[in-house]
Amino acid sequence: MEFILYILAGLAVGFAVGLTGVGGGSLMTPLLLLFGYPAPVAIGTDLLYAGLTKTTGVYFHQRKGNIRWRIMILLVLGSIPVSLGLNLFVMDADFRENENYEALLTMILGVMLILTSLVIIFQKRIQRRISENSGQDTHSHDIDASPMGFARKHTDIFTVLTGMLLGLCVTLSSVGAGAFGAAVLFVLYPRLKVTHIVGTDIAHAVPLTLVAGLGYLYYGLVDFILLFVLLCGSLPGIYLGTHMGSVMPEKLMRYLLAITLLGLGIKFSFLSGH
Repeated sequence: MEFILYILAGLAVGFAVGLTGVGGGSLMTPLLLLFGYPAPVAIGTDLLYAGLTKTTGVYFHQRKGNIRWRIMILLVLGSIPVSLGLNLFVMDADFRENENYEALLTMILGVMLILTSLVIIFQKRIQRRISENSGQDTHSHDIDASPMGFARKHTDIFTVLTGMLLGLCVTLSSVGAGAFGAAVLFVLYPRLKVTHIVGTDIAHAVPLTLVAGLGYLYYGLVDFILLFVLLCGSLPGIYLGTHMGSVMPEKLMRYLLAITLLGLGIKFSFLSGH
């Protein structure tokens, strides 16, 4: 029965990702916690799950020319060193033996779920406001012009800092490389096409989640059987969700997803210890 339950979980998460484009790590780790897995195992397994499932997305986005590799490299320059540092100093045996270790990871997960839910709810509004303030066409291919009035070199610095923030959030919670990361990129690059924001965000998520996941793997915090079962369910789920997008109300599904993430975020942030 557990085997079937995990396949159905993977199917549901894959369907949400295929339909709305978000929800992978945001849904999978909370589900694994609800199934009774320890937070480090849930996060570590989900990181490798995310890295593997997003790889195909990189291939298709690259074929369509949706990835801005320069931005992706700047993000990696910030995120990968942070992720490696956390793997070395936060995941070691001494720290993991601390009685507050699992509670800390769960609380960080909850906070990231709340932030992600708010981003999903207000994403369109944020995009419109930034577009109006910039006074520019967001479909322009010109990313060299200074967003938010800063010089381009400042934008590069903020992009690296964004990568560092994502490296911290994703490594400690498995959440942040999707809707949250895309929202920050849209603020930094308001003239960039939405498809290019999404493609670049996914391209950055793959090395980040794989590096972070390999850190958990090194410390024995990845369940390979669970990973395989989740993949068996999620891959057809993504295919089904992608093809159902034309007949299901995507906006309604996004709001339902946001409400679900908000509820889970509140649970893990404030109620897990009670």
